[in-house]
Amino acid sequence: MSASPARHGRRVPRALLALLSALVVAGAAATAVSRPAHASAPGAPAGWTTVFTDDFNGPAGSGVDTANWQYTTGTSYPGGPANFGTGEVETMTSSTSNVSLDGSGNLRITPQRDGAGNWTSGRVETLRSDLQPPAGGKLRVEARIQMPNVTGAAAHGYWPAFWMLGAPYRGNWWNWPGIGELDIMENVQGINNEWATMHCGTSPGGPCNETTGIGGQRACSPTTCQADFHTYALEWDRSTSPEEMRFYLDGVNFHTVRADQVDATTWANATNHGYFIILNVAMGGGFPAAYGGGPDSGTVPGHPMLVDYVAAWQTGGGGGTTPPPTGNRGAYTPIQAESYDQQSGVNSEATSDSGGGQDIGSVANGDWALYKGVDFGSTAATQFYARVASGAADGVSGLVEVRLDNRANAPIGSFAIANTGGWQSWRTVPANISGVTGVHDVYLTFTSGQPADFVNVNWFDFGH
Repeated sequence: MSASPARHGRRVPRALLALLSALVVAGAAATAVSRPAHASAPGAPAGWTTVFTDDFNGPAGSGVDTANWQYTTGTSYPGGPANFGTGEVETMTSSTSNVSLDGSGNLRITPQRDGAGNWTSGRVETLRSDLQPPAGGKLRVEARIQMPNVTGAAAHGYWPAFWMLGAPYRGNWWNWPGIGELDIMENVQGINNEWATMHCGTSPGGPCNETTGIGGQRACSPTTCQADFHTYALEWDRSTSPEEMRFYLDGVNFHTVRADQVDATTWANATNHGYFIILNVAMGGGFPAAYGGGPDSGTVPGHPMLVDYVAAWQTGGGGGTTPPPTGNRGAYTPIQAESYDQQSGVNSEATSDSGGGQDIGSVANGDWALYKGVDFGSTAATQFYARVASGAADGVSGLVEVRLDNRANAPIGSFAIANTGGWQSWRTVPANISGVTGVHDVYLTFTSGQPADFVNVNWFDFGH
């Protein structure tokens, strides 16, 4: 979501291939932990402090807690771009037919259509606009959401979202995207997929590729985004260098934006202030248009986005968790493949993958790369993810393996890879691994029955 005209219209060139890749990957992705339809917002993790929370407890049919939220109504901000700058067609209201509690601990945001074909829906924003990590610390913003449970033709035009805008937007309405936008979850057309995006810089184009932004995506698994609740989160980390925005689906970090992907001024303009949170369901607009359009006569109104909780926590900046020993890599944020400590047989090369930088290539049977001091923490990692591409010839394939501490040790997990459509045709592939805790040296080893190169690797990380 954003205040920029024609926002998301440029998703089309990469949409179909990227979505298919996401759906294929998700088929083997980590299983989400099943939780009841109403689960209380988790307490702050050890070393963290709760800075915002709402469980949406209250009588069925009541409105949101106006000590936490404000309604945005109409078709634009006062004096701002028409149709919120996105081309969406609904009128936002504070009516409980559009925004209400369900009496079971969930917020419902429900698009409705009247007899004349006019759409209404709901959009609520936190009163607070100061959400940001302390200097040297982290902020995590999380919600547990079931997208509108509608798919196919009946879902044409649906556009649910959980996102944040930079505080300077309030009262200006024309300074997007420079002040920053963090889309933690967006979805359209009832597709089993979520998109996460950071917007910044100037539009159109600019350092953040507007109006598309710097985005990633992932399908929900094992249940679809529409059929069940899933957890969507952003972790804004000022304790790393470079600073990072990490996006999560059910605890899996599937997209990261780093400060060094743009110039220092662009990053500072987007991050030197607080943010406010927005929950809404739009109807129509640029993003749905990229996937077939709508709403139309076949669209079925009345399917709500359900929000179980929204919470924000922060740590660091003079308190919080103890960082890992100097020199250790975190297992749960992307480790750039070219950052190896030792290697045999691989080389670094420029990549066209999102964010640019380098990958390791010329990888064939017997090659390896070593990454020292990877900190898995005290909760066992059980998943391995690698961003890989392959232009291998027909009949050429191989294994990407993970070994700990000694290259001669047996792999703790692996996955097979063959041609993905080209040496810069990237996909994120998951694999199960034996549970790992503590700090280890990690080897990526590569095994193939053929002598030819079979894979490039951009980055890898681990998950629970």
